[in-house]
Amino acid sequence: MTGRGAGRGLGAVHAEWTKLRTLPSTWWLLLAVVALTVAAGAMVTAALSAGDCPDPAACHEDTVKLSLTGVWLGQGAVVVLAVLAMSGEYGTGTIRTTLAAEPGRVRVLAAKALVVCGLTVAAGAVGVVGSLFAGRELLAADGFPVPGLMAGATLRAAAGSVLYLALAALVGLGVATALRDTAAAATTALALFYALPLLAGLLADPDWRERAEELTPSTAGLAIQATVHPERLPIGPWAGIGVLGGYAAAALLAGALVLRSRDA
Repeated sequence: MTGRGAGRGLGAVHAEWTKLRTLPSTWWLLLAVVALTVAAGAMVTAALSAGDCPDPAACHEDTVKLSLTGVWLGQGAVVVLAVLAMSGEYGTGTIRTTLAAEPGRVRVLAAKALVVCGLTVAAGAVGVVGSLFAGRELLAADGFPVPGLMAGATLRAAAGSVLYLALAALVGLGVATALRDTAAAATTALALFYALPLLAGLLADPDWRERAEELTPSTAGLAIQATVHPERLPIGPWAGIGVLGGYAAAALLAGALVLRSRDA
């Protein structure tokens, strides 16, 4: 039974991989993840090198975090990719065929999560590495101290940014599984990452604003990128990723419950 279950699991993963790789939107969105991440990070870093810091040698800017600014934009493409991986099947009705071929609904969701995460990690890694290299070139050209790519804080920020994108994808997948509608799922998931931080920043009371930022998925999760004075942030780097992981787990749990309890 164990071997049979493993075989069915691999079959489900292969089926989901086949479906996603044959959709043109998948590759366009993955390209957007890389392009947005690198381009936005380069633009922000170039703005710093243009004169925001008069004495580059004494500059205390978090240049690693600046180079990785584009992750904030890239997450949008990741979320849309994850949403389409599930809601697209409901829109076309092919979810019935999927569940007929694989009655284990949680297995279907797990297979989708694995494939979406794999693609996200691959694209995210390319985007993050490209951003760091572009940032180094721009900073070095203007005499700024260049962060070592193998430094502990830089590695944590880079790996954490890729992990951040993977967790953002899981949030999108879970929301899409629960809501089943592309527009509703994309709007809800994107609001969590873009609108919620804006609302948190509008709170007048500093204590309430800080508490809200500790619980906001993007603000908390992106704390992983801080390499200069991370102790001054509302939440620590790994604790922030933990908050985002909690959102991902809650979204997937809600999606799994809806998937098991409702007809396709």
